[in-house]
Amino acid sequence: MRPLERGTCPLDVTGQPLCFVTYQEARPELMERLGEYCSYCERRVGASMAVEHIEPRHHASHRALDWDNFLLSCVNCNSTKGAQPTLSLDVYLPDRDNTARAFQYEERGLSPHPELGPEQQDKARRTLKLLGLDRIPGTANPPPATDRRWFGRREAWNMAQRSLGRWQRRRGDPDIRESIIDLARSQGLWSIWMAVFETEPEIRQALIDAFPGTCRSCFDTNTRPVTRPGGSR
Repeated sequence: MRPLERGTCPLDVTGQPLCFVTYQEARPELMERLGEYCSYCERRVGASMAVEHIEPRHHASHRALDWDNFLLSCVNCNSTKGAQPTLSLDVYLPDRDNTARAFQYEERGLSPHPELGPEQQDKARRTLKLLGLDRIPGTANPPPATDRRWFGRREAWNMAQRSLGRWQRRRGDPDIRESIIDLARSQGLWSIWMAVFETEPEIRQALIDAFPGTCRSCFDTNTRPVTRPGGSR
């Protein structure tokens, strides 16, 4: 899950923080800051992107128009998360934790990172369950027919693997690097590209730089994830 930096509330023409009449009005500003990607599953969604309340309105009506309570979400993540009390569940959140350290992405799916301690593993599992990202075909917890997020992850993994082969044959070629980044941006699924290019810091740094809103302070100079200031991971 890509760690995000939303930034402070946008300003109006007078230099004052924008006051949103409806939460949907924040969508253009969020998409400019974070890109056209779901903040949770990372798919590129575009036109059907929803403004997501991190802390659901059902439990925190006073934060319904709060910029710091907004992210972007696809319909699957948004509907699965629903009105569950996010903060009281103690989960990892991409705008406040370094979620790149919390999960391991593999060809089959994603799971809690093996370097997590037992309590952190439980927290990561709660996060995946909250969003339905633990649903994998052929297991005891399959996704419903309308949930194709697993297919998008598999497709991105295969694309990234083919791209890795091209890069290894022509490592350092700026045209190859640019084509890889363009393909990754067009598909989304940033964490999968980062996982496949695990040993290629040049591409990983380009991915960090290319996806808007990626929290750069979550990575060291070798693109390895580090503890996020103020976060729990």
